[in-house]
Amino acid sequence: MNAEAIAQAKRWYWQRISAMVLALCVLVHLAVMVYAVRGGLSGAEILARTRGSWSFAAFYSLFVLACAVHVPTGLANIAVEWGRWRPHAALWAARAFALLLAVTGLRAVWAVSIA
Repeated sequence: MNAEAIAQAKRWYWQRISAMVLALCVLVHLAVMVYAVRGGLSGAEILARTRGSWSFAAFYSLFVLACAVHVPTGLANIAVEWGRWRPHAALWAARAFALLLAVTGLRAVWAVSIA
């Protein structure tokens, strides 16, 4: 097997693992949202509960990082297959977007839980 095939297999593996983490995170997120809405909590009350919550920060940091791992492979494939990008350029653009996603997502987690 050549190096590109191995790299592609690793990207496929990480995308599938991150999809499993994302599925669990989405289910937990939806359950928490339903609980909050049915409990009649306002946005301000929800933010008050998230302040200083390390468990909230850890969970949503995992959610953000799983997105940052999952997204680049799909974006690169779309850019190559639909946009006719060169694979190398598509991978670098997707990685740059993943970094942006991770930084902005973790910044949002910080803003609603720690800051």
